[in-house]
Amino acid sequence: MSDFFLGLDCSTQSLSAVLIDFNSRKIIYRNSVNYDKELPHYNTQNGIVILENERVIHSFPLMWVEALELLFEKIQNNVPIKEIKAISGSGQQHGTVYLNKKFEENLQKLNIDEPLIKQFNNSFTRRTSPIWMDSSTFKQCQEIRKALGGLESTVKITGSNTFERFSGPQIRKFFQENPKDYKKTSIIHLVSSFMASVLLGKNAPIDHGDGAGMNLMNIKIKEWDNNALEATAPNLKNKLPPLVNSYDIIGKISPFYVKKYNFNPETLLIAWSGDNPNSLIGVGLIEKGKAAISLGTSDTYFAYLKNLYLDIKGGGHVFGAPTGDYMSIICYKNGSLAREKIKEHFSLNWDDFSQILSKSPPGNYGKIMLPYFFPEIVPLVLKPKVYRFGFDENDLIGNVRAIIECQFLSMKLHSEWIDEKPKVIHATGGASANEEILQIAANIFNTNVKKFEITDSAALGAALRSAKSYYDSINNKKTWNEILKNFVNLQESSVIQADSKYRKLYDDMVKLYKKCEDFILRNSKNPEKCRKEFIKKYFFKPSRILKQ
Repeated sequence: MSDFFLGLDCSTQSLSAVLIDFNSRKIIYRNSVNYDKELPHYNTQNGIVILENERVIHSFPLMWVEALELLFEKIQNNVPIKEIKAISGSGQQHGTVYLNKKFEENLQKLNIDEPLIKQFNNSFTRRTSPIWMDSSTFKQCQEIRKALGGLESTVKITGSNTFERFSGPQIRKFFQENPKDYKKTSIIHLVSSFMASVLLGKNAPIDHGDGAGMNLMNIKIKEWDNNALEATAPNLKNKLPPLVNSYDIIGKISPFYVKKYNFNPETLLIAWSGDNPNSLIGVGLIEKGKAAISLGTSDTYFAYLKNLYLDIKGGGHVFGAPTGDYMSIICYKNGSLAREKIKEHFSLNWDDFSQILSKSPPGNYGKIMLPYFFPEIVPLVLKPKVYRFGFDENDLIGNVRAIIECQFLSMKLHSEWIDEKPKVIHATGGASANEEILQIAANIFNTNVKKFEITDSAALGAALRSAKSYYDSINNKKTWNEILKNFVNLQESSVIQADSKYRKLYDDMVKLYKKCEDFILRNSKNPEKCRKEFIKKYFFKPSRILKQ
């Protein structure tokens, strides 16, 4: 007897599916639809379109719907679809979809003889959706933040500072620039709740995880905040779906999918969430003391939180977690692209890069880099520029070690607001294959780092969430550890041990890094005297070192 659970992930570049058999504890099917390759008529590049200028970045909600039908055709031909007990999903966070009153009418009368995109074509008041890559709402962020009483007040209410990619500022911009279309908008969905609605056959709610990424939800009581709504756009509360727990069952699959793809009419739908909350489950962060670093195009640091902590300085975010608790997340634009800038400047391959890291000393002779090759989120840097202290752009060893050390020094510095310190850090993403990089992370955090080999973590997290809610609903309650067992496996042979002899050095280096950051971004005191004291303390021949 099989218990199948399906997780879907509507990401930036593709729509993915992961199907698990809970009884055999196996992932039995994976597949995806790449938007660029399989739906070329939308003319996207990496799943997006750039409108007006490089700061205005959108995608097509109809493309996601067409991808869903295409994905279900693939699934139908490969798995016993009728045995799927429950479905949940993940959506790229912050993206907004603007719909008129015809949307729900169309949902309730779907015809299996017509493609979905034809049936939804008249449902939109805005043909494209601004997504997380859009950074065109600086003015709106300032206006909302001011209306809420400033930075600290905004963070205390919504869990985050106002950010250009967040849904609230995006909605405000649409209202200001297209007031007639805003007035015609009956409901504003997130990517996650929009896709859930398409499956449900009526408007789906927004869960606490994704709702927290909007600057509209009160992070403490997990309800829409009236002051935030009023600061954003008129009559907004009437245009938003209700908020629900991430583990809530929102209904059964629409009869359309029963007739067209042979789904079981009893298949349950669990509230969809954002990609970050789903990935929290997909990489196994369900207990206090667990954190993860994802080293990809952007770098992220995220962690499970049992209690609510807030970054009053406004760099980090707090979202609702699928467990009903919270999660923290810090996002850096200068991730792999910044590392590649250094690699390419010196014409290195990654083996060369690793060799240099292995032979250069922790502390890098006090050489500090602020690696703002691109505009940065944490800390907020709008104009890119790389700053170097104690070396120049032609210092091969200095630059290679500095880019890695300083990315993790920043990560540690800007995660200090989280009082629940990690006992272990899981590492994923492309750069996590490099053990020299992970060794530096382990030493700076003074925490063991475990390599985590997994793809589709958001889709897997959605599948596991659907299993948890399904079993809870039939009074066969299972703990999160029971749900995750065998599905979320770490490479125990790939544990990078923190070298405790560098703990004091890196604690001091974090302080030095902060002084450099304060000097550049906040006009604080020049850190050069402190940098020389650091060199004298940890390197025994300062006269020779300073000449390098």
